[in-house]
Amino acid sequence: MTITIRNLSKTFGDGDSATTVLDDVSFSVESGEIFAVVGPSGAGKSTLARCINLLERPTSGEVIVNGDSLTQLTSTELRQARRRIGTVFQSSSLLSRRTAAANVALPLEYLGATKAATKTRVGELLERVGLGDKAQKYPHQLSGGQRQRVGIARALALKPSVLLSDEATSGLDRVATESYLTLLDTLRTDLDLAVVFITHEMETIVKVADRVGRLDHGTLREQGDIVDIALDAQSLLGAQLRAPGRATAAAADTVAVSVTYGSPTVPADWLSRLGTELSVPIALLGANIQSIGGVAVGEATLGVPAGRLPEFTRVAKTLGLHSQSESTRVDDDLLAEVPA
Repeated sequence: MTITIRNLSKTFGDGDSATTVLDDVSFSVESGEIFAVVGPSGAGKSTLARCINLLERPTSGEVIVNGDSLTQLTSTELRQARRRIGTVFQSSSLLSRRTAAANVALPLEYLGATKAATKTRVGELLERVGLGDKAQKYPHQLSGGQRQRVGIARALALKPSVLLSDEATSGLDRVATESYLTLLDTLRTDLDLAVVFITHEMETIVKVADRVGRLDHGTLREQGDIVDIALDAQSLLGAQLRAPGRATAAAADTVAVSVTYGSPTVPADWLSRLGTELSVPIALLGANIQSIGGVAVGEATLGVPAGRLPEFTRVAKTLGLHSQSESTRVDDDLLAEVPA
């Protein structure tokens, strides 16, 4: 089971006043995979989400689920086919006058399912998302994270093969976000779902996505495995991941050099290797490094003796590191030194 977005475009207006919000967007997501679409506000993410679940008809292109092009269907056929895509919206979009159970039951009631079948299915879904004891609670009695879990249960009510998460973690605190991402990761495996995860939050996708696409002004500028994108020094995702913490200043005879991971095979002891190869102390001034899929990604700022820069650059390259010198030179007493 897969979802394929093929040459999707969306234009609002006509003639000189026409505005293209999506321009020839294409990607595929396999069953059991999470594909993240990331981009800043105004990139076209909301329009993309509405075109994927066909709440908005694209101007051109196709949305293909399990081999069937949903964009080619009539309105009547589409109502049936749309069941294949479950959507978790931003802020959960629950009806305030309905309990958690009644909110989850909505799609089933719409289809005319029996009360007995609906009750059984709703109970199963609330248990699956860890809210079996909250069935009779109203949205205002639930936390933000719990409301999103109810939203997931509702999205799964009709047994879709595709789950679309549209900015679902926006506004959640760190604990609720972690809980949501863990549940999403479990569900994609247990239910063999193809998940499209749309967000502007860079830090969330590294925790859950298998692949990522960067949306910019309606165009998917790059896409690929999340580790490969993160290691790309030119990518927006990589820039966010490599943004260093506040660096300690370097000594007056030392040049501050920024090194970024450019390979998945950078050795864990690369800093000590640099010092050993150069036979000089290397100062660690600041760093922001994390693991994505077991691969280290990030940036560190080092203090390197000014006269050893050419040799440092050569050695760093052999270790899989990209280096770039900075202009900062300051006092000796601020030096944080790591021995060779």
